[in-house]
Amino acid sequence: MSAIELKSEAPYGVSFYDRIFYSGMAIIMAVVVLVGFAPTYYLRALSPGTAGATISGASLTPLIHLHAALFSGWVLLFVVQTTLIASRRVRAHRLLGTAGAVVAGLMVVAGFSTAVASARAGAAPPGVDPLVFLVIPLFDIVLFAGFVGAALWLRRRKESHKRLMMLAYITIITAAVARLPGVLPLGPLAFYGLTFIFLLAAVLYDFTTRRKVHPVYKWGGALLVLSVPGRLALSTTGAWRTVAEFLTS
Repeated sequence: MSAIELKSEAPYGVSFYDRIFYSGMAIIMAVVVLVGFAPTYYLRALSPGTAGATISGASLTPLIHLHAALFSGWVLLFVVQTTLIASRRVRAHRLLGTAGAVVAGLMVVAGFSTAVASARAGAAPPGVDPLVFLVIPLFDIVLFAGFVGAALWLRRRKESHKRLMMLAYITIITAAVARLPGVLPLGPLAFYGLTFIFLLAAVLYDFTTRRKVHPVYKWGGALLVLSVPGRLALSTTGAWRTVAEFLTS
């Protein structure tokens, strides 16, 4: 690591409050995932026919089960990893990070496959064209892959690493937020807006504890926020229609 890199990371020292904040965020986000997916997946998978249908109308195929298992594994792994850091078990955190990298890679493949298969089957929220809706999960997957990839590349720069991992988690939690009671009918801007409460909390925490916001949250957060109007605008273009038809053909 260069002297410039060391200097850029120096103001962002790990503190007791950091460990509490990131482990607390991990637990809160895990609860959101559980509440959001309980009616449409977890309870339905345990007791077929007793819970509501998925918001997209998709049946629980083996691919969806695989995707859900990987997503759930990621959520649990995130809680464990932040807990290990909070308890100063850094070596165990690094060893488990290898498993996290494998899970993340599998999530990208399974997420892409699930999104395309669902669009091919005509699954989408009521009143939404499946090919138009496809832009939502695919961009989530691209951003997730980008943030995780950057986090792995910068794994020795812990202040950048943990913030990139948080952004990766925020990117994929939108699916759970959209499934919270009463959220889906409000539309994409609403459930993405609620998702960004987690981003806002992270930014405010940085500013409160450091009097500045880490560059990862500035640039990565901006990319995440701006991607929403960008993908919504793209979804109705002829170019996207061509891409979506090619992917689902």
